[in-house]
Amino acid sequence: MIIVQVAGGLGNQMQQYALYRKLISLGKDAKLDISWFTQSFRQDGVYAKRLLELDYFMGLDYEVCTEEEKRALIGSGGLAGRILEKAKGKLFPRSGKVFQETEMYHPEIFDFDSKYLCGYFACEKYYADILGELRQRFVFPESGNPRNHALAEEMRAGESVSVHIRRGDYLDPENKAMFGNICTEAYYEGAGRYIAQRCPAAKFYVFSDDIAYVREKYQGKEYTIVDINKGRDSFYDIWLMSSCKHNICANSTFSFWGARLNENPDKIMIRPWIHKNSQQFHAGQMHDLWRGWVLADHKGRIV
Repeated sequence: MIIVQVAGGLGNQMQQYALYRKLISLGKDAKLDISWFTQSFRQDGVYAKRLLELDYFMGLDYEVCTEEEKRALIGSGGLAGRILEKAKGKLFPRSGKVFQETEMYHPEIFDFDSKYLCGYFACEKYYADILGELRQRFVFPESGNPRNHALAEEMRAGESVSVHIRRGDYLDPENKAMFGNICTEAYYEGAGRYIAQRCPAAKFYVFSDDIAYVREKYQGKEYTIVDINKGRDSFYDIWLMSSCKHNICANSTFSFWGARLNENPDKIMIRPWIHKNSQQFHAGQMHDLWRGWVLADHKGRIV
């Protein structure tokens, strides 16, 4: 059996689910472990404030492993044992019981038959060939806010472009060191120019966790600030992004999924050249792992 740990925010949960569905499509005996959300403390000792947002989708089909199945696979050594197994998974990925993601893409995952998988698995190549199936599975329930429906209809009718600007926690010192100065103002300007050159009638719909900033920055008539979904309803912002014709993403899995769920066959999807500052950019590798995407750097250059 292969067990995929589900952890993190909505975008990460969707990626872990996508990998699970990919494994199922290959005939693997795969299940999800959702205990990260039900335990008082995560394995790293930090309180888990996240919710299992996969259940926000309508009837999303998945099978959860039992504690007995989990113990049979990785043992019952408690927190210390799990930490040790994760460390072994990094050093000896093929021999350990726990596989810990360390690279952008691990093709060896598809050769496993008995492993506990930990990671976020953001790379498009993991499940690019089943995105059509995933679009059918990630079904959003009816929004109770009529403004969502009106905006979605407007987006589908015009040359709409979603623009996701993540600030919020990315401005915290520890997160800024890892994720900051990637999606700069120059990045968004370059991405906007790229689309405007190809779609002169483009209208940009700006999504952000810092509405005050984007209201000040994006004031032209070509911009609409999307600020109608709060709290749990923020989930619907992915649906609205997917309703746009084209997508400009932050280094955020949340907006990656807005683009992935977009069914426009002629869509332009733009993402930053790297996801975090510890990543080295290799053009050939990135274009192979993210086929169909346009990559832009922190200076707004298409690379």
